[in-house]
Amino acid sequence: MAISAVARETVFALRRQIAKIEGTLPERLQAPAGSAAGAIPGKVRSGFPSGIAEKQISPHTAKSDMTILRHGLAVASADAFLHTGIDRLDTALGGGLPKAALSEIHGLETRDAGAVAGFALSLVSLILKEKQGLPILWVGTAEIFHEAGLPYAMGLHALFGIEPEQLLFSEAPKLLDALWIAEEAARMTAFAAVVLEIRGSPRLLDLTATRRLHARARNAGRPLLLLRQAGEADPTAAPVRLIVSAAPSASRETVAGPLAGSIGRPAFKVDIGKSRTALPGQFTLEWNPDEHAFAERTENSVAVVPASGRGADPAPAPGSVLAFPALASPASGDQPSRQQHPAHRSPRRAG
Repeated sequence: MAISAVARETVFALRRQIAKIEGTLPERLQAPAGSAAGAIPGKVRSGFPSGIAEKQISPHTAKSDMTILRHGLAVASADAFLHTGIDRLDTALGGGLPKAALSEIHGLETRDAGAVAGFALSLVSLILKEKQGLPILWVGTAEIFHEAGLPYAMGLHALFGIEPEQLLFSEAPKLLDALWIAEEAARMTAFAAVVLEIRGSPRLLDLTATRRLHARARNAGRPLLLLRQAGEADPTAAPVRLIVSAAPSASRETVAGPLAGSIGRPAFKVDIGKSRTALPGQFTLEWNPDEHAFAERTENSVAVVPASGRGADPAPAPGSVLAFPALASPASGDQPSRQQHPAHRSPRRAG
């Protein structure tokens, strides 16, 4: 029996809702077989082939909430993204980091914990520019805070323009408690954003847990940053995953040019592990502590300390060859007595 248009609309609406929760692009969902443009009432279709996302249109739909179809991709309004200020990165991410979503900032090794935290604080600084007067809640377990430490209050103000009272910390004894605190905090309007920091690849941080976090962030309309320290790239519901590590700092720029022996702005190496557009990319970003903004490094600057290759150190260059006089044979009086000969020089007894 043929399925009615109302039934097809209901099924497709449910599939779109599931795609939103899982972070899947709606245009990847195939429309029901046999449906044509105009077969589903209340829908508007573009001139793209089948499989392109549809948008519910009503006279009361605000202009900022409408979805624009461009090159076969569903692109949300500009207000739905947190722009990093780097056009190449924002374009590769499909507009920037989604504000109402779970975003994953991943550090592959323990040594990257400082870079991951610094990059997250840079994003927090950008968030606080838009939502002034609201604090940020940083949730973590006792294990992660003891291992990676806490941000320094004086550094927060000097580097990121964040006042100490704008960043609140919640230390949970167990991961289950940290997940519960992050879920409840994500639905509160008293916070501009929530940061959840987790170490390793715990079993509790599965698709179900991340889907709950992502759903809370979407419903509340605020970002939730998931910081992963020294863990595997396990599947999560976050639509965006950025792999962050430290990049060598360039020399400080002066009027006369680079200052030799100086340390410039903090730098981050950012790789796109997952995004809405599925476009790969690698970027080297510098954080400007004066303007509180990112800048992309476009040329190879001379680093003060060379970046570690995470392998064996190269062999040092050979030096000059010096001629030493030949050593004279020891005198007879310097020979050890028979009792002092090494054991391997003495005959081995049998039996």
